[in-house]
Amino acid sequence: MSDNKHDILTVLQDVRDGNLTPEGALLRLKLSPFEDLGYAKVDYHRAVRQGAAEVIFGQSKTTEQILGILGSMERRECTNVLVTRINQETADALSERFPVRYNALARLAVVFPKALEGRGSIVVATGGTSDMGVAEEAAITAEALGNAVTRLYDVGVAGLHRLLANLEPLMSARVVIAVAGMEGALASVVGGLVDCPVIAVPTSVGYGASFGGVSALLSMLNSCASGVSVVNIDNGFGAGYLASRINQMEGIQ
Repeated sequence: MSDNKHDILTVLQDVRDGNLTPEGALLRLKLSPFEDLGYAKVDYHRAVRQGAAEVIFGQSKTTEQILGILGSMERRECTNVLVTRINQETADALSERFPVRYNALARLAVVFPKALEGRGSIVVATGGTSDMGVAEEAAITAEALGNAVTRLYDVGVAGLHRLLANLEPLMSARVVIAVAGMEGALASVVGGLVDCPVIAVPTSVGYGASFGGVSALLSMLNSCASGVSVVNIDNGFGAGYLASRINQMEGIQ
């Protein structure tokens, strides 16, 4: 997170102390929301509005563009900046300029990493080992946002006893992320077991008739289990971010 909250607090204190007029404060705040790099407008108020720095979707961006955005964010002292969907080569280039923690399976980098105390309890479960890349994107996203995450991998319905052997972490979770391809049945099974929200993530894993994850998506959307919501195919980031919002709702420690 950047120091934007402290910047705004300083402006308010200056107005209170008579060192700055309300009009001058308004101008200062107008000038600070973002920086226009030409190819990107870096949103510095994201941390103020949403509690986390802007996330960089790395796919289709050049390495130079990502470096430029990160350079801008470094000047604002942002931490735990997520750069999604990048390969090892791009991650290596970033690490030459900035501190980077990269996970090749998730294709996700955390730049300017800062340790945070994990809050609450998020469980990330997968139907199979092949779903782990998407699951890791979700898990690392949630951890970078300050959540405690438990991973339960390869616990799909083809061997239901594997899931049932992990009832304690499931029953203790504030939110569960169920990641599955093929027929996507894991979300319904988990939804019928737990008393917390379940975020279903369909993956593109499967043979031809899975249609690149569409079969799992439709199955999850048509789940008969209550309390199941669905994000887009392979959208581990979206699931991790939403899970963080739920886990850190007011009153949750």
